[in-house]
Amino acid sequence: MNSFGKIFKFTTFGESHGKAIGVVIDGVPAGLKIDEEFIQNEMNKRKPGKNRFATQRKEDDKVEILSGVFEGVTTGTPISMVIFNTNQKSRDYNDIKDVFRPGHADYTYFHKYGIRDYRGGGRSSARETAARVAAGAIAKLILKELNIDIKSGVVEIGGIRAKKQDFEFAKNSEIFALDDEVENNWKELIDKNRKEYNSLGGVVKVKISNLPVGLGEPIYYKLDNILASAMVSINAVKGIYIGNSEAHKLTGKENNDEITKEKFLSNNSGGILGGISNSDDVEFEVYFKPTPSIFQEQKTIDTNGNEKDFSLQGRHDPIVAVRGSIVAESMAAVVIADMLLLNMTRTIKNIKKVYIESK
Repeated sequence: MNSFGKIFKFTTFGESHGKAIGVVIDGVPAGLKIDEEFIQNEMNKRKPGKNRFATQRKEDDKVEILSGVFEGVTTGTPISMVIFNTNQKSRDYNDIKDVFRPGHADYTYFHKYGIRDYRGGGRSSARETAARVAAGAIAKLILKELNIDIKSGVVEIGGIRAKKQDFEFAKNSEIFALDDEVENNWKELIDKNRKEYNSLGGVVKVKISNLPVGLGEPIYYKLDNILASAMVSINAVKGIYIGNSEAHKLTGKENNDEITKEKFLSNNSGGILGGISNSDDVEFEVYFKPTPSIFQEQKTIDTNGNEKDFSLQGRHDPIVAVRGSIVAESMAAVVIADMLLLNMTRTIKNIKKVYIESK
């Protein structure tokens, strides 16, 4: 399926080397001020070709809003946005049109559908995540109205772990590093693997602040399980850890977050209890595998089942976790926006505020 969400719901479309990619967002409340400069700035954080630490595909990722906005505010109707592809190099993929790239979705897409778009992976390409960032930007505009803040940054690359988490530093870091003391080590490691046409995995940390108590819809639409679903839907993500990533090593006494009148004394739960936000910061880590597009000789098979040795050519991305930071942040935003809208109807008191007390 190509849609995500219940009330705040978005559907993406397009392929890596097609004419365009885009998104249609339904459920956005009317009257929301749309800041197009903010939306474009969000896109710029994810766009490729900015520096040597990402793929060199050059795309402006300019967003065009086609519907759902009139005189700068939302109308309550579906918002559609499109991003035209301008730097396709489909010829780079001619040599692998009948070959399955190890670590990619080529093999599974072909056997599921009997056909695949071999140009950069088509629909399975991380290019699709640009549309998610556009949807996330709209969600963030809703969250801004409620003073809810979402931050993200890279906490680990190639097994080297950050010793501190400075989200303000991450905003201006070329690789969204949370720790200025290990940033250069990470850059050197990325450069080394880039020159060897190899790649690295990494871990992204996301922090959501100023949430109310009560977001999450037990039992099958819990806040934590939908966040997990949102994160694992991102290309190259292999897992998520909510709260203290060392919790599985602790005892119950060590792991429980004791409560006072003022606050929780710790946050091992990551701000979620029983699938519902508890007003503390929601914190989680997202684990990205190494980019599978490495330019080294590998064994594979072709569409006829013949074994082959092949080397990939084209543009190389040494690490996807870096740009994955803004994608994870964006997906978190759409989950929270959806949960806020769902939560409004969960008590008769809230419904009466709208239909009786507001008269």
